[in-house]
Amino acid sequence: MSPRRRGELGFLPLVAILFFNVSGGPYGLEDAVGSLGPGLALLLLLVTPVVWSLPVSLAMAELAGALPEEGGYVVWVQRAFGRFWGFQVGWWSWINSFVDVAVYPALFVDYLAFWRPGMSSLERWAVVLAFVWILTAVNLAGVRITGWSAVAMGIVAIAPAAVLTAAAGTRLDAIPWRPFAADEQSLLASLGLGLAVMMWNYSGWDTPTTVLGETRAPSTSFRRAVWITLPLITLAYVLPVAAGLAAGGNWRAWESGYWPVVAQTVGGRWLANLVTLGAVVATAGLFLSLLLTNSRLPYAMALDGHMPTALGRLHPRFGTPWGAVLLSSACYSVCAFWSFKELIVLNIWLYSIALLLELAAFVALRLREPALPRPWRVGGGAAGMWLVAALPAACCLLAMATAGWMNTLVGVLAAMTGPVAYRLWQSPPGPVRD
Repeated sequence: MSPRRRGELGFLPLVAILFFNVSGGPYGLEDAVGSLGPGLALLLLLVTPVVWSLPVSLAMAELAGALPEEGGYVVWVQRAFGRFWGFQVGWWSWINSFVDVAVYPALFVDYLAFWRPGMSSLERWAVVLAFVWILTAVNLAGVRITGWSAVAMGIVAIAPAAVLTAAAGTRLDAIPWRPFAADEQSLLASLGLGLAVMMWNYSGWDTPTTVLGETRAPSTSFRRAVWITLPLITLAYVLPVAAGLAAGGNWRAWESGYWPVVAQTVGGRWLANLVTLGAVVATAGLFLSLLLTNSRLPYAMALDGHMPTALGRLHPRFGTPWGAVLLSSACYSVCAFWSFKELIVLNIWLYSIALLLELAAFVALRLREPALPRPWRVGGGAAGMWLVAALPAACCLLAMATAGWMNTLVGVLAAMTGPVAYRLWQSPPGPVRD
């Protein structure tokens, strides 16, 4: 019999996994500053967690306490709307992860270029594949090792950003929120990429719920982790960006991989090297943690008979769903060769359609199963429930509306593969859940 895995992910590793599923630090925010302008970027960094992250995390915390099962939101949507929609949300999220997780090898290479500029296409390809498969090996070694690796990477990722913020604070040469917006293009024209990047940098609160079945005391641990992680992520974004803008020179030059340049302007080569180290470790932590949580999607669907049974098997020694991990990594390897900007807007479109279904499940379960034991619930009665669902839903719809026709077309086509895949793999439930 496959080994049981419940309780192997402790509280601190869960905090690190949640931190990396949502953020990983300020790395990747540069495009938002260059696209939106300093003031608007800082404003959105403060507003987005209130209207987007906080409502989503509250809904996920309530459902994680009520139904702390492996697969997380796949199980919740299936309970609310049936097997078909449970498969759709799992499938859409897994397909989205091909784009989402593939961002990080690309971003890793963007930051690594500070140390090795002018990499050839062949070098970039080799670095990306090495990045993917080394971190895959860590995942295959077990959830406990993966969780504590994420803790170590989180410390290394945050420390350089803190040092940069402190160093920049000693030489403030400009008001960080001026000018408020980029004046080369209309505000509406810049909102597409800017809004997508902001939402992307604050999204992912639902993703760690897929490992609730491997978490110690999941009914309370997830909620406690959210209370720590949300303010930590907000500060890790706002403070370095504000300090860097005040001391880091021309905001118009901010683009993917620009943090080392800001650090060199502020403190010289030693600080640039330190921030580059933080950035490359952060991208590794992001990929490591997201591979952990997203590989549980095909695993959970296989347990319910929605995907080949081989994906529902656990490694006899390490207790990891090795087939699901390897298949996910193979897909990420194929998708890792687009640029950061090309990936980011498509990512938030795909993420939005899945999140809309998860929020609908949150409302449906509250209305249909009021007696379901909930160790913690969103306050404010019906008004609180609707507010928590409506605010992020509106953000999803706005992001989808500004994603552009090409991203929308690709997103629609990706969504349409769900019903086809459901018919292809529909079968009786597979192995019994751990």
